[in-house]
Amino acid sequence: MPTRASTLVIGALSAVMMSYTALALIPGFQLSTVEATPERIEYTAAQARGRLVYQREGCLYCHTQQVRAEGFGVDQARGWGSRGSLPGDYVYDDPPLLGSMRTGQDLHDIGHRVPSLEWHLTHLYQPRALVAGSLMPAYPYLFEVRDPADVLPSEVTVALPRQYQPGDGKVVVATRDALDLVAYLQSLRVSPVLQADGGTAPTVN
Repeated sequence: MPTRASTLVIGALSAVMMSYTALALIPGFQLSTVEATPERIEYTAAQARGRLVYQREGCLYCHTQQVRAEGFGVDQARGWGSRGSLPGDYVYDDPPLLGSMRTGQDLHDIGHRVPSLEWHLTHLYQPRALVAGSLMPAYPYLFEVRDPADVLPSEVTVALPRQYQPGDGKVVVATRDALDLVAYLQSLRVSPVLQADGGTAPTVN
């Protein structure tokens, strides 16, 4: 006949196992069967490096990456995505950078909304050069200021309004970190999910 101590031990172990199964094993199995949505492919080397820059610079503290479905918010009305986010959007994200604050706009579909390399580079160097009154910090240390003669043909210079251009005829050159970060932002795209009949699947979140 089991003692009171052994009963407590068996009960505690059973509770732990049930919790582990419900909170870890079952969700883990469910996630392993999720397929990527259209346009979601594995990150290129540059995009993966840019994702690390995004994390390092704390972009997720002010930006989310989760478009709410109709009926759960006004994200789609704001033009932040054509549908609500789906599990398949995050198949290649480890971890997903969902964020929780929206000091800035949601970025889950920024690759569709703003595909321009030039725009992103200018915005990173000095946000207020494009958006008056922007609260976003500038990231000049992701760029280098050089003489035009020192810029290689393969390097990318940044177009800036006159008031933000460096003096003495110098130009602003994007570093690899800046280019990689933009490559990552350009990869963030929310595409319609197509059904077998070619129609668009409901936007269920």
